[in-house]
Amino acid sequence: MTVQVVLVHGIRTSATMWRAQVEHLSARGIPARALDLPGHGTRMAETFTLDGAFATIDEAVRDAATRGPVLLVGHSMGGLICTEYVGRDDRPPVAGFIGASCTSVPRGVGLAAYRLIARGFDALPSHGIWFTKRMLARTLPPETRDDFGAGGYAFTAQDVALRSLSVLDLLEALGRIDVPTWFVNGQYDQLRVNERLFCRLVPQAELIVVPRTTHLVTAMRPAVFNAVLDLAVATLGHEAAPSGRVV
Repeated sequence: MTVQVVLVHGIRTSATMWRAQVEHLSARGIPARALDLPGHGTRMAETFTLDGAFATIDEAVRDAATRGPVLLVGHSMGGLICTEYVGRDDRPPVAGFIGASCTSVPRGVGLAAYRLIARGFDALPSHGIWFTKRMLARTLPPETRDDFGAGGYAFTAQDVALRSLSVLDLLEALGRIDVPTWFVNGQYDQLRVNERLFCRLVPQAELIVVPRTTHLVTAMRPAVFNAVLDLAVATLGHEAAPSGRVV
């Protein structure tokens, strides 16, 4: 059976952030589905809730699982939510997990500071989008530069989503993850802070730190991230194959 890939975006952005990955997987004949969470992308008019996010991921995972082993991939907020989802008591049909830029426990002072900064940018004219575009132009290659904003920016959902992350019980969830797992961080990613803890709680996890890369690892180094996808797909394909065959 062919590995099925489900991709979950980070805060403010949308399914379009995964364009480079979807194109890469499609060229290899690997089915891939990039989701829009409530309040983001094509669902901008909806209100973001964690229950709605979990329901969106669960529907996509269970649908994909009817056709093959599922590789769930999440970035930033999406990675945090996917971590909680994969580590549920009632194990979902996920065969492997890639968490990108999400090895931080969203609690306390760190989360409060992040929310304060986000509110500050939102208070700027046009939500400070000029600054966002300037930073993307300076850090992302031309082929992925427009992908983060192509589906629109979910300014309204941002603070609601950030506040909701504080109820996630990631430490409990991490201890229950028993599938092949890869945590991928940029060298300069602000959410690297708990990466060693995450790996200690998921003993079979591999940590991949991409040099000279920021939080936007999927778009800043698409070829590297696509190589991690290839590794994960090959791993799950090998495990799902009958003895002596490689899918």
